[in-house]
Amino acid sequence: MARPLRASLLKLSLRLFSLLPLCVAHALGALIGGWAALSSNKLRRITRINVDMCFPEWDGRDRARLVRRSLVETGKTFTETGALWLWNERRVLSLVTQVSGEHLVKNALAQGRGMILAVPHLGAWEAVGLYCSAHYPITSLYRPPRMGELDGMIRQARQRLGATLVPTDAGGIRALYKALEKGEMMGVLPDQEPGAGNGIFASFFGVPAYTMVLLSRLAMKTKAAVVFAYAERLPRGAGYHLHFLPAPQGINDGPLEESVRCVNTAVEECVRALPEQYQWSYKRFRTRPEGESVY
Repeated sequence: MARPLRASLLKLSLRLFSLLPLCVAHALGALIGGWAALSSNKLRRITRINVDMCFPEWDGRDRARLVRRSLVETGKTFTETGALWLWNERRVLSLVTQVSGEHLVKNALAQGRGMILAVPHLGAWEAVGLYCSAHYPITSLYRPPRMGELDGMIRQARQRLGATLVPTDAGGIRALYKALEKGEMMGVLPDQEPGAGNGIFASFFGVPAYTMVLLSRLAMKTKAAVVFAYAERLPRGAGYHLHFLPAPQGINDGPLEESVRCVNTAVEECVRALPEQYQWSYKRFRTRPEGESVY
């Protein structure tokens, strides 16, 4: 199928999903994810590899159960995107029914050095960005999608409540520094594999993972507080519970290797709190030390 046609079908799907109540969208997503868990496909294969690597101490049946539950949640991630991208501000913010730890954000911004918001691919991470952009000035790093036809839709969705998206280039990095200098918030996905030369290997669930150095360099240079966050997807489409958590000590201090290790430690702690809602279908271990191969 040609890429423009795939993009058009995806846009149409998201618009149709946006017409559904969240509980219905999640139920449909669970069916899609359940099918993926039962059939032979790329998502299931990658999810199984990642789960096996990260939880070797678990019983095989427990790992298989996590694979199934993760794929069900992955289905919900897809179908809930219609609401998160296309609902109006009042309606989309009403999905956030509980917020824990927001005092960390307020205290960090009150210090005047800005704040780095680190949002792993856990739960409904799009909801975290929308909530924060509606309440705080935020500049977020943005990597355009491979399917370029979706770029405009994604930008509109993520910026519609006030966020500023900047590209992953020198100009974008300067914009992040400027946001912190103004005492504002900047957002980044800490578990997204960086491009060649922009990361180092650090342990993630005991496995060497190629990890971005940008977050650590920003934290070390500006001394801005780092807060981790994720949006827990509640059962039966009841909405989302936002969690804000402090970063481990040492993330602002260095050396660089220690700061990066702290980043992965914090992401791992978030994931262990809600392992079934992590995006295990992402090729987190794509880049390997020389001589190794995973996928």
